[in-house]
Amino acid sequence: MSLRPVRERSCSCTIVHVTSSVYESLPSPAAGLLQLARMDAGISQQELAERAGVDRSMISAYEHGRRQPTLPTLLRLLKAAGFELRMHLEPYEDHDDVLAAREKGRSPAARKAWERRQRKRLQAIDRKQTSAARRPNR
Repeated sequence: MSLRPVRERSCSCTIVHVTSSVYESLPSPAAGLLQLARMDAGISQQELAERAGVDRSMISAYEHGRRQPTLPTLLRLLKAAGFELRMHLEPYEDHDDVLAAREKGRSPAARKAWERRQRKRLQAIDRKQTSAARRPNR
């Protein structure tokens, strides 16, 4: 799945299904795509809401996974951010199955330590994105 810019910006994203429990708390792919497009466009939730003709609270709910947009709504929101969504199907790869089998072989202590490291890493990324979104547009 990738985002193609309507204008000259570019942004791409690959979404895969991950089975680890650390990632279960992450927002949906739609939430990630919407937030990625909005941040890459350098606009606030309020500005995206105004462009798309929806309430800002809906943008927040979509980005945080509290609500799931329909595909037509997601396409409209991405267009308002200056992007279009293109999807294509690819043959299934067993990479995630291999990782899941490997995960089962870890001891509970090793699994918990890995999950703690991943949570810290994801929290750092989230803090960085949040602070970037709060900076005024130039």
